Amino acid sequence: MSVVVGFDESPGAVRALTVAIEMSAAFDEPLVLVYGAAAPGSVGEEYVAHQDAVREAGHHALDRAVRVAEEAGVRTTVELIDQKPAPALIDAASRHAARLIVVGTWGESPVRGALLGSTPHKLLHLSSVPVLCVPTET
Repeated sequence: MSVVVGFDESPGAVRALTVAIEMSAAFDEPLVLVYGAAAPGSVGEEYVAHQDAVREAGHHALDRAVRVAEEAGVRTTVELIDQKPAPALIDAASRHAARLIVVGTWGESPVRGALLGSTPHKLLHLSSVPVLCVPTET
């Protein structure tokens, strides 16, 4: 089994990483660090440039998360997935037999999350794996 965490360097993701590391250590299971790297749009030269930029940002974010997890003595696997964040996390959770998906929130209202389709909101409705939503510190 494993613990899956979405990490994009946002304040909520930073706090979620801390909780996910604690959970991985407590269960003595690997931590799967996931970055959903789907760029908006679908065709053209602009899309390719945007996709490259998104993937580069993902590599940078995941490198940072690996360093933090390794300092805590937690084994990691890195997943840069060309999907939007929620499907990327669900896919990784399925392939890694995840016990739990950990994701940060931005402190938005439930109505705003439902209307705009926040990643935590989508995960709570689509994931068959338990989802732990970690609020951003205030």
